[in-house]
Amino acid sequence: MAGKRILFIHQNFPGQFPHIAAAALARGDRLTAIGGPTARGMPGIDVRRWHLPRGSTPGLFPPATRAEADLMRADAAARVALELKAEGYRPDLIVGHPGWGETIQMSEVFPGVPQVLFGEFFYRSHGADMNFDPEFATGTPADDMRIHAKNVGVALAYAMAEVIVCPTPFQAAGLPAVFQPRVRVIHEGVGVTDARRRPGARLRLPEGRVLDGSRPVITFINRNFEPMRGFHVFMRALPDFLARCPTAEVILIGADSGKGYGGGLPAGETWGKKLRAELGDRLDMGRVHFVGRVPHRQMMDALSISWGHVYYTYPFILSWSLVEAMACECLILGSDTGPVRDAITPGVNGILNDFFDTAALSDAMARACETPEAFAPLRQAARETALARFDRDTIGVPAWMALFDEILGRP
Repeated sequence: MAGKRILFIHQNFPGQFPHIAAAALARGDRLTAIGGPTARGMPGIDVRRWHLPRGSTPGLFPPATRAEADLMRADAAARVALELKAEGYRPDLIVGHPGWGETIQMSEVFPGVPQVLFGEFFYRSHGADMNFDPEFATGTPADDMRIHAKNVGVALAYAMAEVIVCPTPFQAAGLPAVFQPRVRVIHEGVGVTDARRRPGARLRLPEGRVLDGSRPVITFINRNFEPMRGFHVFMRALPDFLARCPTAEVILIGADSGKGYGGGLPAGETWGKKLRAELGDRLDMGRVHFVGRVPHRQMMDALSISWGHVYYTYPFILSWSLVEAMACECLILGSDTGPVRDAITPGVNGILNDFFDTAALSDAMARACETPEAFAPLRQAARETALARFDRDTIGVPAWMALFDEILGRP
């Protein structure tokens, strides 16, 4: 059967789609992509990049700023699509991430072509990432309205979608009721078969000392250290834990840049600096190691020697790092929030505690170090869960391919 024409649209193509696109290519589909100026592209795919003719309008009504940017990107992407159309191109299927607006006008350029859109996150002023943490609550109706206004572009895009694919039940539940009949829950998948506990793993610290897991190690991973991923709770839980477990070491992997999903800090400030200043000499920095961003293999080594892996998050998008920690048979010490409950069942494949209870987290880390043998069944169950729900090769990519076949009418 002849391959189908599939048009991928993602500002940072391939973004979440590299393995999905590779699988479609491998079975003979013909792929084209529209991306932003910095889209990397993929071999075998014709990538066309849009460019904006100008920046945002000065003095614009603040809640409209995001909508204007999304509509400008929609126009720029549509112009690229019109160029493709003028060359005789018409896709059989459009697959896109609507988060930056590029898909909004595609139904005008290619009427009747079904769209599968990625349902990453629908913003809410309450009940998700915003106003969850009293320490950083927005506090005013105007702030809440600006949060709602972020959804203008994605709501327009979803209105044109045949199917909205959400990676997890928590993300799916965040979409308005009007879109729910179009939702499918399909995680794009993580390379679980490549993420596994490595016997004999060793991690060299920046100062040269080597850890091999023969003494207790607690791990924590953020792309950027920030409150949205529980960094402040974790740091505040460390002094009591370190006092209780005098031989334990703590490894923090990630960037201390002051940036992140939850917004930045003033120039020169980072959350690491702020928390270290707050905790002062209560924090034994001789055993707390900020190793920065590391190569993936080094991250696997850290997880392989971990006695307990802390993963905390606001009600937001689930991190791939959690799944990789599960695949490495880590004891997951997580926050009892919606995204984590999609992966962890307390007492079965991990331990969950109230996000704000620092004492409970300190105690959980200490118990992980004091009686590691008690948690062996949870470690094994964590890997089994990762394989059963999140494996890219056996779960994620095949489910996406089946969805494409369903929409395209292929057996």
